[in-house]
Amino acid sequence: MAPRKWDADRWAPLFFTIWGGQVFSLLGSRIVQFALVWWLTMQTGSGLVLAKATIAALVPGIICGIIVGPLIDRWNRRHVMLIADSLIAAASLGLALLFAFDLIQVWHIYVIMFLRSIGGSFHWPAMQASTTLMVPEKHYSRVAGLNQALAGAANIIGPLVGAFLIAVLPMEGILGIDVLTAAIAVIPLLLIAVPQPKKAAGAVQMTFLHDMLEGWRFVASWRGVMWTVLIAMLLNFLLAPASTLLPLLVVNHFEKKELFFAGLQTATGFGVIAGGLLLTAWGGFKKRMATALFGVIFLGAAAVLLGLTPPSLFWLAIIACGLSGLMQPIANGSITAALQASTPPDMQGRLFSLVGACASAMMPIGLAIAGPLSDRFGANTWFLVGGGAAVVLGAAGLFIPSILSLEEEGAKLAAAREAANGSDLTGEGATSPAQASE
Repeated sequence: MAPRKWDADRWAPLFFTIWGGQVFSLLGSRIVQFALVWWLTMQTGSGLVLAKATIAALVPGIICGIIVGPLIDRWNRRHVMLIADSLIAAASLGLALLFAFDLIQVWHIYVIMFLRSIGGSFHWPAMQASTTLMVPEKHYSRVAGLNQALAGAANIIGPLVGAFLIAVLPMEGILGIDVLTAAIAVIPLLLIAVPQPKKAAGAVQMTFLHDMLEGWRFVASWRGVMWTVLIAMLLNFLLAPASTLLPLLVVNHFEKKELFFAGLQTATGFGVIAGGLLLTAWGGFKKRMATALFGVIFLGAAAVLLGLTPPSLFWLAIIACGLSGLMQPIANGSITAALQASTPPDMQGRLFSLVGACASAMMPIGLAIAGPLSDRFGANTWFLVGGGAAVVLGAAGLFIPSILSLEEEGAKLAAAREAANGSDLTGEGATSPAQASE
C-alpha cells in the first residue's frame, strides 16, 4: 500500500501521527537504557565500565557524522528512518536472545549499544531535517520545546517503569518491550509520506564526495556555528560524563538503590517537561542563541549543586536534577530551532550530522578520563568540574557576537548560496511541504 501523500494544509495531524510513533520508540529506549545501565552498575560497580558503554554508544555518531549528512540529503528521508528504526529493533532483539539463553557478557552490551547508535545516527538527523519541511517555520521553537518535553516525559516514565520491570521481568522481557515500541514507531512511517527537499531546477547530480565537502565548507564558513560547536565540544568533554556517572553517585556517594536512581532521573524528567513546555509557550528570547546560553549557565549551576550535595541531603540532589532538566530544553531546543530556521532544507541533513559529530567528538575522551578518576576520587568530583566549566562557557558565549547573530549570519550564507546556484534553495516556497512531497 502506497503511503498517504503529504498535505501541507493538514500538516498537524500528519506530523503528530509520525511524532506519536517516535514517542513510543523513545519511551522503549529509555526503559531499556535504564535497565542496562543499572545491570552494568550492579554487575561491575565500575565507572570505567559505564564509561566504556557510553563510548560504545557515542563512537558511531562521531564516525557516521562525517558521511550521514550527505546521504540523508540525497536519500529518501522516510526510508532512512524506517531502516534505522528497524536496525535498532533488531539490535534489541539480538540482545534479548543473549539474555534469554544466558549467554550475556558485558562486551555484548557494548556491541549492541554500538549498533543501536548507528541506527540513531541516521534516524535523528533525518527526523530533524524532515521537521522543517513538515512544520511551518513559526512553530520551530515550539516543536523543539515539545520534543524536549517529550524527552522529559520519557525520562520520568522510563526510569520508573524500568525500576519496576527489573523486579518483575527478566532482562529479555524488558528488551522485548523496546522491540515492540520500535515497531510502533515504524507503522506511521509506512502509512504517511514524508516531504523531501526539492532539488534545484536544472541542478546537476553531484557525487557523494562533492556533497560531503559542500556540507563541510558550509559549516566552516558559518562562524556562529563554529563557535557554537567549539563550546559544545568543551561542554561534552567536561560536563557530559557526569550524567554517565550518576548511578555511581547514587550507589557510592548517597548509598542508595535503584529506586533512588530512578528518582533522580524522574526529577530530571519533570524538569525537562517543564522546560520544554516553557519553551513551547514562550518561544525564548528574540535571539534564540541568547536563550540557549542562559540555559547552559544554569545547567552548569545545577551540576555544581549536585556535586556539592552531602549524602544526608538527598532531597537537594532531587532539586538539582530538576533544575538540570529544566535547563536542557532551554539550551538544546533553542539551538535546534535556530539552526532549523537559518539552514537551507537541502543542507540540513549534512549540518545536523556534522554538528552532532563534532559536538560528540570530545565525549569519549572526557569519559575515558572521568571513569578512572571517579573510581579514585568519587563521582561527585566530576560534577563540580563539569558544572563550573559550563557556567564559564555559557557566560563567555554571551560576549561572542558571532554566536548571538548566528541566525542572521546563516540567512546571509543561505542567500549567497541561492544566488550562486541560481535557484531557490532557501525553503521559500520551493521546499515547502506542499511542493516537496514523496
